[in-house]
Amino acid sequence: MLPRPLFIGHEIYRGSSYGRAHPLRVPRVSTVMDVSRAMGWLPQEAFVTSPRAKPAALHAFHTPEYVAALQAAEAAQEVSADVRARHHIGTVSNPVFPEVFRRPATAAGGSILAGELLARGGVVYNPAGGTHHGMPDRANGFCYLNDPVLAMLSLRHHGAQRIAYVDIDAHHCDGVEAAFAGDPDVLMISVHEENLWPKTGLLQDDAGGSALNLPVPRGLNDSEMAYIRDALVVPAVADFAPDAVVLQCGADAVTEDPLAHLDLSNTAHWAVVSALNGLAPRYLVLGGGGYNPWSVGRLWTGVWATLLGAEIPDHLPPEAEALLRALEFKGHRLGRNPPEHWFSTLRDAPRNGPIRQDITDRVAHLRQRWQAAGQRVQRA
Repeated sequence: MLPRPLFIGHEIYRGSSYGRAHPLRVPRVSTVMDVSRAMGWLPQEAFVTSPRAKPAALHAFHTPEYVAALQAAEAAQEVSADVRARHHIGTVSNPVFPEVFRRPATAAGGSILAGELLARGGVVYNPAGGTHHGMPDRANGFCYLNDPVLAMLSLRHHGAQRIAYVDIDAHHCDGVEAAFAGDPDVLMISVHEENLWPKTGLLQDDAGGSALNLPVPRGLNDSEMAYIRDALVVPAVADFAPDAVVLQCGADAVTEDPLAHLDLSNTAHWAVVSALNGLAPRYLVLGGGGYNPWSVGRLWTGVWATLLGAEIPDHLPPEAEALLRALEFKGHRLGRNPPEHWFSTLRDAPRNGPIRQDITDRVAHLRQRWQAAGQRVQRA
């Protein structure tokens, strides 16, 4: 087993942008690396430089034609109309940018490596991962490659047959579900905002028996997330008895995110990270969505602290605070007058509230379905 949690990162994320008008114009992984180091949480022995996945490794999920199209798009910095139509590269959502192959291939390489590192157990964090919308033959929802799928295939290759995949991104994990629908050795649990793109993952959609999809109404609060965690997510994962748990910890379900409409604090995410730790011998935590540079950087740095068991102080030391003060969010109103606590602390104030009947009814429905599925397995 790994002697300590490992952090997978790379300098390619520093300065790489999808373009001046794209939601992924903001720095994310580099902020987590820098603030974690400023806090003394990321010594050299805990940091692993992510390799870039080779095309042959990507072919485990993606078609050779698509991977070649991504490489060609990076080399030419443009695509033909045919490539755009077939592979969705060069669209508004999935633009051509200087590292359009190298950046996602590096994130994917980190997730593939994580499967190898976890062969004998342990904890690995790859905040650049979590690109859960990528499809075998096309880019989808800012995701050119599907590194969670590649991570799960790598875990399988290195001995983890049963895998529980938990996704708390505001958007449904359509690409992961497409990859593992009907697989009896995969349990996928997705908690996502209902009626938000890609508008998949309906309550009744069980992906051939492999998924528990929980679409939640706007304004999901910390109390509701704690209820979902304790009443559905943790019991289902524990019952499944996986060899590995993969958590996609997208940062777009917090109040400050500009693309979603949920109302969580970052502490709600950290509580999920903590609750899943120890439910399997292998634990891989990935990033995902998140489009406010301060909320993403603070949340994902706190994820790393949670995995380490490090104490998160009420006030950041000057070096870490300076890093957050140096961030910019150009072209968005949230960047004009950011509140002081975005600079001075990692921890949000709790955002508790009433637990709505919509939530309890949907959780009860999924619990009943899960328990019935378990009974069918026992009878078989």
